[in-house]
Amino acid sequence: MSLLATQSGLRRAATPADFGKTAVLLGGDSSEREISLLSGNAVLAALKRRGIDAHAFDPLQRPVQALVSEGFARVWIALHGPGGEDGAMQGALEWLGVPYSGSGVLACALTMDKLKTKRVVVGAGHAAPEYAVLAEPKDLEAALKRIGLPMMVKPASQGSSVGMTKVKSAAELPGAYAEARAVDPVVFAERFIAGDEFTVSILQDIALPSIRIQPATEFYDYQAKYFRDDTQYFCPGGLSDTDEAALKAAALAAFTVTDCYGWGRVDFMRDRASGKFYFIEINTVPGMTSHSLVPMAARQAGYDFEELVWRVLETSFSRERK
Repeated sequence: MSLLATQSGLRRAATPADFGKTAVLLGGDSSEREISLLSGNAVLAALKRRGIDAHAFDPLQRPVQALVSEGFARVWIALHGPGGEDGAMQGALEWLGVPYSGSGVLACALTMDKLKTKRVVVGAGHAAPEYAVLAEPKDLEAALKRIGLPMMVKPASQGSSVGMTKVKSAAELPGAYAEARAVDPVVFAERFIAGDEFTVSILQDIALPSIRIQPATEFYDYQAKYFRDDTQYFCPGGLSDTDEAALKAAALAAFTVTDCYGWGRVDFMRDRASGKFYFIEINTVPGMTSHSLVPMAARQAGYDFEELVWRVLETSFSRERK
């Protein structure tokens, strides 16, 4: 292999052949299958354009053990949600000895659970909105008293805003709880931060320019993320140099304390009144569709889509067995 080493120790590929036969894991059986297929096919096409021997691999249709029997050298994980972003697939790949892109088992398992991630990040001294666990219907009234309205009701382990509701009146809370509980047994309520949503993408230990998101909907929901054309994105996010640096530092700190690696995205809300940034969540396998945020930030930093997917695949070198 003609691999190059960076100052941080990350190995870089000099030629497409350095990667060997590469599988792009896409699809899967989570509620985010549709988005995973969009992301995975976009990644696959870009890898092929760069001359990499890349192939689609849908674990819903083929056993993951086939990665070994079919001679794949490594994997670009484009699976979103449970079964691909929660550490399960990462654990299977570790057992099989197949190197893969991005964060490992611990980080994926932790950050897939928004509630546990919040506890870790807050425990490390970083700001996040006040929250309350909704273990059963009787907890709803206590949450209203503690958090107030409006609030966000969220399932703990789903991505892409699946099952998430902004609650503006007490009458809406039982329905929001039921919707979240339908997709995850663990549900929590979180104080709604009135202000702008920001996201910071991480690529090979570097925080890319922030993006300010302005949805036309009540909040940045599933449709706004992937299908609506009236969501507005501002990159860079329009912050002062000082605030941009502080936001990037907060993103890197949250990424580090949760043991994330390689690439990902950290989301924040900025309180309109105080200007304070509040941590919301981490995505270890962010979307890579035409509406996605990591490619947008990468372009602002000077990386086209093909270079971005190449660099994400380079993170798999750290998973090779010695």
